[in-house]
Amino acid sequence: MSNEIVLITGASSGIGWELAKLFAADGSELILVARRLDRLEELSKQLQEKHGTTSTLFQMDLSVPGSAEELFSKVQETGKQVDVLVNNAGFGQIGRFEEISLERQTKMCELNIVTLTQLTHMFLNQMVPRDSGAILNIGSTASFQPGPNAAVYYATKAYVLSFSEALHAELWGKNISVTCLCPGPTKTGFGDDSDMGSLPMFTNNIMEVESVAKAGYRGLRKKKRLIVPGVFNNLLAFSNRFAARPIPLWIVKRMQTLPKS
Repeated sequence: MSNEIVLITGASSGIGWELAKLFAADGSELILVARRLDRLEELSKQLQEKHGTTSTLFQMDLSVPGSAEELFSKVQETGKQVDVLVNNAGFGQIGRFEEISLERQTKMCELNIVTLTQLTHMFLNQMVPRDSGAILNIGSTASFQPGPNAAVYYATKAYVLSFSEALHAELWGKNISVTCLCPGPTKTGFGDDSDMGSLPMFTNNIMEVESVAKAGYRGLRKKKRLIVPGVFNNLLAFSNRFAARPIPLWIVKRMQTLPKS
């Protein structure tokens, strides 16, 4: 879509990287944000060579308090109007709550919840007056139940889903959409970064990142409220809404118990 400007956080790898490729193929101009500038530069070069896409790059750690306001200010300085906001940046961590450092878990909350909320608020307040725009928030199948041995991560993703669905309802009737993409285990760097890569869920029924990104992209364009890619992930996500609450709780705990060394 020509003249459309899309801001993607966490664009240096995984789902963010693949979404950038899809928006570029559609003719969108991109604002790409991540900690790794070298990866952003590589992606920008690829998109320019293949699609002639213009990309603005910001190297930022969005888990740092105040980073959302800083990013918003930087975008305003460019004079660009963001039409689509993709809140993709996020991370998790496997382990017992008391054994994971408080600093890491606080950063997780800052990135997965606070930064996402602040960016949504700031850019939505620009979309509402012009009655135009779209927001894609990346949740997870973890959004649908508590997650023993990854308690904070699951809780942050539950927030993302609840927040996104509420905004979708608030904006009903306007030309602004809020979509939540809730993938299951996906072939990205997430499994290794979170120490979840050795768990059964990351060796069975894992989806290709390209398929997940395409599902999210199509859902955004169709202004859908919720996207859960994959048949198995749909069964997992929605069965939890009807099962007795202790059942998925203990299943997840079993699935997320690291083997003893």
